[in-house]
Amino acid sequence: MTDDVLPLHEPVFGGREWEYLGQCLETGWVSSAGPFVEQFERAVAECVGRAHAVATVNGTAALHVTLVGLGVGPGDVVLVPALTFIAPINAVLYRGAEVRFLDCQADTLGLDPAAVSNYLSSRTSRGQDGFCRETGAGRRVACCLPVHVCGHPVDVDPILLACGEHGVPVVEDASEALGSQYKGRPAGGLGLAGTFSFNGNKIVTGGGGGAVVTDDEALARRLRHLTTQAKSDPLLSRHDEVGFNYRLPNLNAAVALAGIERLEELVRAKRAVGRWYREELAGVAGVDLFQETAWARSNQWLQVVFVAPDRRDRIINRLRGEGIQVRPLWFPCHRQTTMGLIDPPDLPVTEDLVSRGINLPSSPHLSRSDVARVAAGLRRALREVGGGGPGGTQ
Repeated sequence: MTDDVLPLHEPVFGGREWEYLGQCLETGWVSSAGPFVEQFERAVAECVGRAHAVATVNGTAALHVTLVGLGVGPGDVVLVPALTFIAPINAVLYRGAEVRFLDCQADTLGLDPAAVSNYLSSRTSRGQDGFCRETGAGRRVACCLPVHVCGHPVDVDPILLACGEHGVPVVEDASEALGSQYKGRPAGGLGLAGTFSFNGNKIVTGGGGGAVVTDDEALARRLRHLTTQAKSDPLLSRHDEVGFNYRLPNLNAAVALAGIERLEELVRAKRAVGRWYREELAGVAGVDLFQETAWARSNQWLQVVFVAPDRRDRIINRLRGEGIQVRPLWFPCHRQTTMGLIDPPDLPVTEDLVSRGINLPSSPHLSRSDVARVAAGLRRALREVGGGGPGGTQ
């Protein structure tokens, strides 16, 4: 980026990336086999406190193959939040399953445990086969897929409790939450499985990449099998089921491993950025900065502010015109045209947050003066569009 543009999120490389890449090139291990893939898997598993990690080419592949491993398929439904990047929704649709959109919590941005509990209690029952099924159509509730949004952990424990009572496995999409903690436990390491992304805009990047973590040895073994084209006999190229070319290349694993080695340093840097934003925007009328809950330690992947919905787009345009790359929160997934929902569910919290939310530049290398520049631009934009009262209750 040019010096006068502040990007939304840039990667930071300051560890052993060149050393590790040099080893890949010197040895010729540049593709989906090589020592850094296994080292990366061990590092991810240790970071999240799980017994196993399976590397994948990206976070969406991690979600997809996990659903395959759990047997999710046509005729099933998966519980998902509508406030998320589209990847977990697509992963469900890849399997031919249906999504059931639920609302989120304003204080976490994540899936609302009450919505999960209410759905399971009022709309499902245990079938004769022991599975949790929707009343009426009888579709199996095959999985609950909460997403840790912008790095802030979902309130996972009550979701695990409700799903456990109904026999529904929980898979966390922790793509944005590497290094975040929920009540002192690593995000992504709480359900049956958790998935991560190492895309270029994540706190740790390999230029690409993903991973699935789990304590379930049988599931990990199956996922490793599926991600390497389901080879039952590599020498004779025999395959015992439909597999996927989802194994992470050694080059990407090398870069990501160097980042994982510096994870705590990166989390501290991003949390400092969040603290500076809170200080710079304290008392500014018309804007509310999202705050982490008392039980969370967010990696603060992306900072979020809330403004009045009738001013949001004008504020975004003005900031971008100053070379400050901001963006709205994602378009709500239940209203995406690809879903084809004639009568989308009423999700008032999601709709409210989406109408008011703006992501601010959040790169870990930002200086205090960079943050001050964004805050000053935001204050100017608020004045130019008419200011007004608080943007919400965050």
